[in-house]
Amino acid sequence: MADHETHDEHPHRHGTGCGHVGVHHDGHVDYLHDGHLHHSHADHYDEHRLDVSDANPADCTPEHQCNGHAPEHTHGPGCGHPAVPHGEHVDYLVGDHLHHPHGGHCDHHGRLNLVR
Repeated sequence: MADHETHDEHPHRHGTGCGHVGVHHDGHVDYLHDGHLHHSHADHYDEHRLDVSDANPADCTPEHQCNGHAPEHTHGPGCGHPAVPHGEHVDYLVGDHLHHPHGGHCDHHGRLNLVR
């Protein structure tokens, strides 16, 4: 029995050029895929989440202004931005930083170190 959450049946193989965003995370590379943060491990993918931290806080930042999308844009499933599991919530990757929809604005939840 696994001591971590896994995604066992996954027909896609993640890696450079697979079409999914790669994120440097905890000393390895994870891939954003359909709202999941996948890390290849043995014969399955581990489900990872970004921890709430100084680099990726979960603070309310109503003053955040982003030119990555129109002010009236609403983040959510199918909005065009990859979903990122972060703490106990979901953020959306805009450029290289995390947006969290909250109270009619987007909170800034830090930057990600993307694989380039």
